[in-house]
This record gives sequence, structure tokens and C-alpha cells, in this order.
Amino acid sequence: MDELRDLTATLVSVPSHEDETAVGDVIESWLREETDADVTRDDAGNVVARANPGVGASLALVGHHDVVPPADRQTTDGGDYVVETRDGRLYGRGAADMKGAVAASMLAFRDAAADADSEVVFASFVGEELGGEGVRAALDDGFELDYAVVAEGSTNYTGPDRTDVVVAHRGRRASTLVASGTACHASEPERGENAVYRATDAVDVVRGLSVPDAEVLGHPVSGSLAVTEIDGGSAWNVIPDHCEVTIDERTVPGGFADLALAAEIEGVEWVVEQDLPPMACDDADFAERVLDAARSVHEARGDAEPEQTTKPHATDAGWLSQAGTTCVVYGPSEPGEAHTRDESVSLDVLARCYETYRELVANW
Repeated sequence: MDELRDLTATLVSVPSHEDETAVGDVIESWLREETDADVTRDDAGNVVARANPGVGASLALVGHHDVVPPADRQTTDGGDYVVETRDGRLYGRGAADMKGAVAASMLAFRDAAADADSEVVFASFVGEELGGEGVRAALDDGFELDYAVVAEGSTNYTGPDRTDVVVAHRGRRASTLVASGTACHASEPERGENAVYRATDAVDVVRGLSVPDAEVLGHPVSGSLAVTEIDGGSAWNVIPDHCEVTIDERTVPGGFADLALAAEIEGVEWVVEQDLPPMACDDADFAERVLDAARSVHEARGDAEPEQTTKPHATDAGWLSQAGTTCVVYGPSEPGEAHTRDESVSLDVLARCYETYRELVANW
């Protein structure tokens, strides 16, 4: 527990919201000093360690070491990150999302990979908070995995005192409806084409669209669709010639809302700004194997029994799954904890996750 706490505190203390290089250096150096694995660092900054390379089907423990910008209270006057431990929790930017999980994965990899009969991988990516830039760069360079446990948050999803196994999560497609018109004086509106009217007609189409549902290993996943911003016009007496509507769409495995219908309105263009893929575990046996390991650890610790469930947020598991890796998500962060001004992680839950990762790796 002390080593896990100290390693987590070390990782959390290193700023990584603008540049992940320094914390990547810490992770790389630790792996080289503490393990006999083949450790690499690619041009993007991703850190990967492999034990038993090329032997059998690979299992990876996956995380990311970038974080969102800290709140003022999470930094010192000199720009360092504040790290505090109290009441069984470690506080600091990135503690929950997700340097605590990275630390637990590093220790489990060190302590158990040598006992595995097949290849075991540790991978920590950059740029997850920017849409998966690191994992996408790795995949573009030929990075491949057979199975992965992505250590994003899954704690207390189905109830208190448990870390659940996520078998599916939603994706996120961010897009914009761009309406164009013809400006004129507002005293003679018939001389122009009102871009705001065209945009609101497109919004009416969006409001009438159905969102898809899916089922993964018996668990339902539902999408969502919402207009979140609208911006148009330049003056009270000018018919606007431009208006933009921002749309947040949560996608499900195999399903999207048909937003192209909104672009059938004259003068309206649909532009996709970001498309983070959903994740669906495609191997029931693997999902059950992870759940069995989690249940064994929970039972030995006297914790509540975990379950399989789904997750509303996109993670790097979506990119890996899209590339052919069989994924689940299992990690210490709890709902509502990441990205907050008081972000923290339970040290007891970190230990639970470490034990589960170690159990999985040792028996791979």
C-alpha cells in the first residue's frame, strides 16, 4: 500500500496538462529500473513495456498519463501540482483520471508479468484528453493488442464498495450545423435569406431524430443527442448570413443518429468535428474471466460483489476496440470524481485494482 501510494503521489505531482514528457520520463525510467521488460517510447510520447513478447495472445493493462488543466487550488504559485493525502484518499489533478490507475497497473505489471505464460503489456498513452491522440498515433504505427483492460473509472457503478467490469461504453460525436444565408437590412427581410431561420429549421430536424440503442453481452447501451450551442447574427438590424449550431451526440456500438438529414435543408452543412468511437467487448469469455478475478479479490477483501456494466463516457478503449482489440474497462475512479477541483482517488480502491490486475496478469 505504501509503495502504491508513493508511486501515485509521484505521478500526480508531475504536471502533464500541457506537456506529458516529464511524467512519461518518470514512467519509462521506473519500468526500466523495476522490470526486465522490453520498454519503448514512441515519437508521440507513449510508453509501452512488453513481457514475454510474441508469446501467445497478449494481455495489456492500459492507461494514459495526460490530464486536464488543473484548478487554481491544485497548483502552487510556482506551477507545481499540489498532492495531499487525507482520510484514506490521495488528492491532486490526475489522481482519479488516471495516474492512480497507471501506478496500480505499473506495479501489477512488475509483480506478476514474469509469472504469465503469454505476452503481457503495459501501455500508457498521451493525449487521451484530446481525443485519443496518443493511442491513435500508436495504432497508426502498427501497435497491436489481443486483449486489454483499460484502467479508466468503473468503481461504484452498480453500487457502493465495488469496482465493476465495464463491457461497453458510449462514444462521442461532436458536430456542427453550419447555416448560410444572405444578409440584408432587417427592415426588408424578404431581400435576404435568414441563416438563423435555416439553422432553427435544422434544429427542428435534430429534435425529431431518434437515438440508437444497443445491447452488449446482455447489457443495454443507449445513445443521446442534444443541441448545446447556437451562434448567429451580427447586429439587431441585419438579417444574419451565418449561424452555427453545436451538437453533442453520444453514440453506441454500431449506431448513430442520422444527422445527415439536417443537412438536407437548403443552405445547411453538417460538419463532424470529433468522433470518439464507442467500445463493445466482443468476447464473453474474456469479460467473464476479468469479472471472476475481480470477484475473487473483492471476496477476499470483504468488499461487495462487482458486476458487469456499461459506462457513459468514451475512453481509449474505443480506439483499441475499433482496431480489433478485445477490451473491458476496470479502474478506481468513481462517478463524478474526474476533472474536478477536488479530484481524488481512494487508496483502498487503488489497492483493490492493483490486486485484480496482478491476479489477471499472473494467470494469463
